[in-house]
Amino acid sequence: MTLKKLFASAAIVATLPFAGQADSAENKTFVLEALENTLLAGDVAAVDQYFAKDIIQHNEMFANGIEAQKEVVGFLAGNGNFKAEYVRVIADDDLVAVHARYEGFGETPVIGFDVFRIEDGKIAEHWDNLIPEQPVNPSGRTQIDGATAITDLDQTDANKAKVEEFITRALINHEQLDFTQYINPANYAQHNPMVADGLDGFGAFMAEMAQQGITMDYSEIHQVIGEGNFVLTLSEGALGNEPTAFYDLFRLEDGLIVEHWDVIAPMPGPDAPHNEAGKF
Repeated sequence: MTLKKLFASAAIVATLPFAGQADSAENKTFVLEALENTLLAGDVAAVDQYFAKDIIQHNEMFANGIEAQKEVVGFLAGNGNFKAEYVRVIADDDLVAVHARYEGFGETPVIGFDVFRIEDGKIAEHWDNLIPEQPVNPSGRTQIDGATAITDLDQTDANKAKVEEFITRALINHEQLDFTQYINPANYAQHNPMVADGLDGFGAFMAEMAQQGITMDYSEIHQVIGEGNFVLTLSEGALGNEPTAFYDLFRLEDGLIVEHWDVIAPMPGPDAPHNEAGKF
């Protein structure tokens, strides 16, 4: 989706009569404008307009503060190869989450989720999770294709609660669940690079992991960000006993999960250049 279309979508959402939605839409428009005029334009001078001087940075490669943000913009401007495709943008009060594909960080494009917190009209905090782009999954889906339209704004709170309950019961507590209470058994599109569509695809993946002695354990949900039919969770845990950050994006219809994207990446190690603020 182009930035022009995303700006138009944000403007439309701002007219809808749900509590807090106007502020969320304004923040969404502001973040898209900030990305357009700094990272994509390579304009270091524009950074002061959009980012707080004491911005908190949770990407372990970059230090806190606006000078580090300027270094990032300057680096991307210097290499001349940076491109970004912002596929989904959801806003929840002072938080704006972006699902994107990036080129220019290295030889391989990366897929990521970026989360920005707005305070006093500036981007005051940033979290992200990034992994190299992978081939299509067993169902032929990529890490970013699928539905993008934001609907059901009156169901935001209910959908957030549903997803949080699902992760807590299924992935943190490992309860024996009837998954059809949470996932539509007839319509479940999966974008994880290794998992096929449907509950059968998810079950087969988990069985294969178990056969290889690999466990996937969520220990804590740090944030639940939602707008209508989309809910993004930021969680930590372990994959194969390795500390791991899990960013999961769910799309819901009629109270059930019908589509899922994720970015699963290792937690920063002791050799990370910067980790003052921590991953979460």
